Amino acid sequence: MSTFKAPKGTYDLIPPDSAAYLAVREAIAAPLRRAGYGYAETPGFENVELFSRGVGESTDIVTKEMYTLTTKGGDELALRPEGTASVLRAALEANLHKAGNLPVKLWYSGSYYRYERPQAGRYRHFSQVGAEAIGAEDPALDAELVILAVDAYRSLGLRNFRLLLNSLGDKECRPVYRAALQDFLRGLDLDEDTRRRIDINPLRVLDDKRESVQKQLAGAPMMRDHLCEACRTYHEQVRELLTAAGVSFEDDPKLVRGLDYYTRTTFEFVHDGLGSQSAVGGGGRYDGLSEMIGGPSLPSVGWALGVDRTVLALRAEGVELDLPAVTQVYAVPLGEEARRTLFGLVTELRRAGVATDFAYGGKGLKNAMKSANRSGARLALVAGERDLAEGVVQLKDLDSGEQRAVPAAEAVTAVRSALG
Repeated sequence: MSTFKAPKGTYDLIPPDSAAYLAVREAIAAPLRRAGYGYAETPGFENVELFSRGVGESTDIVTKEMYTLTTKGGDELALRPEGTASVLRAALEANLHKAGNLPVKLWYSGSYYRYERPQAGRYRHFSQVGAEAIGAEDPALDAELVILAVDAYRSLGLRNFRLLLNSLGDKECRPVYRAALQDFLRGLDLDEDTRRRIDINPLRVLDDKRESVQKQLAGAPMMRDHLCEACRTYHEQVRELLTAAGVSFEDDPKLVRGLDYYTRTTFEFVHDGLGSQSAVGGGGRYDGLSEMIGGPSLPSVGWALGVDRTVLALRAEGVELDLPAVTQVYAVPLGEEARRTLFGLVTELRRAGVATDFAYGGKGLKNAMKSANRSGARLALVAGERDLAEGVVQLKDLDSGEQRAVPAAEAVTAVRSALG
């Protein structure tokens, strides 16, 4: 037993569970690649300022949940709590928006870090796949990203997720709504922390999950009643495009998401099989974020889907993923000469694209065959001195127990045809 354990609120990804995580990442990435999104990877830590400006000074993420550190040189850094600000920073730094083709479409995958109270489905380190479309204001782009996420979930066999949709307006109509909401909220019985939030970002109060707060919000003014004509038309087009693509959604006027940079379209995917941490992913449009972090005006839209949350949702629905076999063939040598011959065949099979493993450590036949069965392989290749003298190896079907001799020189062909 090691004296060290993974830090509180984190987890290790190891086989066999890790295969499901890889399959989920791959399934989310596949529709994005088909839609012209290129892969981006950013550092695990960034300048603190990037997140306090971009994500928002008043958000829980910045005020309570960021892991920050000061380097020996005095730089203030933070482990990334989310992906959008980092990816946008990278795109701006590389001048991708000047290369001609807008929107710049990027997807990414990685670990993110938030100092939260650990509970089922909520960790201090978590894995996401995200996508950003930078530099275009078009309802078709908002719809495209939502459809790509829905298609990813469906390809995994996930069924019981719901899509919540809202519009947060823009810089024309949001200030009017914000003032109306502040007036309403100041008349409520709220604690000191929540009252402070009214001044900085009153929309976040709508996102408060406490029952005592939600009860008081019953008559709160809603953004949808304050949308300007342009935002109303834009939102209607997003809804029409989603409906035409066979994507069902629920209008949720209280949906604000936990980040300050969202404008217009916001959405969240929830799964009722996950208890209180029901969100599996979400995103929206963030037309002002580029300017917030010192870039030019670049209207953009994106999302992030939780890999861990998606795996939990699949388990809640009892969905068995169709995972590729880790091992298809297991080689069992008996004696020194057989070790050399079979090891050569193992290498050949692997080079021919067959997942093959070998009985290492000089195990006897009984132990080696136990290992072959545990490996999940469909076939075993067995050879002893007598087999080699006859120029054959034994090909055994581990499901049926049938065994036949095949010429060693034709073993690779025989294995491939037996695997079909």
